[in-house]
Amino acid sequence: MSGIRLYARYIRMNFLAGLEYKGWPIMVLQTFIVVITDPIDIIIMFTRFGSVGSWSMERILLIYAIAVTSFGLAEFFCRGFDYFPTRMIVSGDFDRVLLRPRRLAIQIAGSYFHLHRLSRVFGGLFGVAWSLSVQGVPFNGQTLSILFLALAGGLLTYCGVFILTSGLAFFTIKGLDWIFIFTNASYQVTQCPMDYMPRVLRQLFTFFMPMLVVSYYPASYVCGWGEPLYKALLALPAGTAFLAFSLFVWQFGVRRYQSTGS
Repeated sequence: MSGIRLYARYIRMNFLAGLEYKGWPIMVLQTFIVVITDPIDIIIMFTRFGSVGSWSMERILLIYAIAVTSFGLAEFFCRGFDYFPTRMIVSGDFDRVLLRPRRLAIQIAGSYFHLHRLSRVFGGLFGVAWSLSVQGVPFNGQTLSILFLALAGGLLTYCGVFILTSGLAFFTIKGLDWIFIFTNASYQVTQCPMDYMPRVLRQLFTFFMPMLVVSYYPASYVCGWGEPLYKALLALPAGTAFLAFSLFVWQFGVRRYQSTGS
């Protein structure tokens, strides 16, 4: 069985298992409401005080929505790595996974799936569509292509964060709280205008975890904010490079894994 077919079977099994839970529609609706209302503080602030320099509410929400959608896609495709430190290392289940003659990454990525996480994707896409329409950006082939590459790069970036966390879990499971700055906290950072963001955060989310590369630069190009095309096209290469680095850390940890023990 190929890796893609195995992964698809994992997702299908987890998807059907999620439908057995009677409260799944409520969980989907709850997550969707959280995603939609999360930037309410930005909406209230800009409605009350107007734009901050050249930064309008629509600009901020567009960058935020791209980042949220990317995070939601990573949760959909790579959720198993997010649970890896607590569900497999601590419990010892990873020892059994090592015995199966299949790729470890495929088994871990497809081991967990939550149906309600799709609400984050749909909520983010709604925010992207609304922000572009308000700014009068046409939904032509170029715009859709740039956004597709941005979301693909964002997907790889956030998958890389989950995999990096799992790789570090081979060495410690107690000191991983700081990694949340690259998950939930990272897309919250996009609510701060780029020009007013602290230099440390701007460099961190540009040159290490390329969250701004996959959100700000594509949005800037399609909306005509002044960034050139080549920067908008960096989203996919940047996400690929970060994912490759995370996989290297993951493989490094796997080679040094010595079993949980009894």
